[in-house]
Amino acid sequence: MRTESRLFAGVALFFAVTAVGYWWRSREPAGTAALGIAFLMAALVAFFLHVQYRRRGLRAQDRPDAEIIDTAGPLEFFSPFSPWPIVVALGAVLLALGVVFGLWLVLLGFGVLGLGVFGMVFQYVDRPDPGAEPSGPDARPGQPSNSRSR
Repeated sequence: MRTESRLFAGVALFFAVTAVGYWWRSREPAGTAALGIAFLMAALVAFFLHVQYRRRGLRAQDRPDAEIIDTAGPLEFFSPFSPWPIVVALGAVLLALGVVFGLWLVLLGFGVLGLGVFGMVFQYVDRPDPGAEPSGPDARPGQPSNSRSR
């Protein structure tokens, strides 16, 4: 993720320079704010990718000597039966309808949306890391964490 992190850092730098130049040349607040928000979004993605690179190291895609087989295997865990995406969608709909019908619906939409995002983020907080050593009464050293002995 090192390459992606550098790419988004360059995009963030571009938006920062453009925002400053736009503000200096035009003194127009709406365009400056839009460019500033674009800078913040690109910087957030660059920061996330940099943290992932520091945490996980180089991926096979980042190494010039990597083989195709190095990318084989499961990528990550994806939740099959999570109700939280539906809650997030409902919150987004309530928020959009609140723009039309009133502040009370906007506040309700923010609450439902916040609950859904909180639920998605912390749904599997206690899930063990798939790369960690197995633990428990039936765990053996060197045994993969997803297989169980009988």
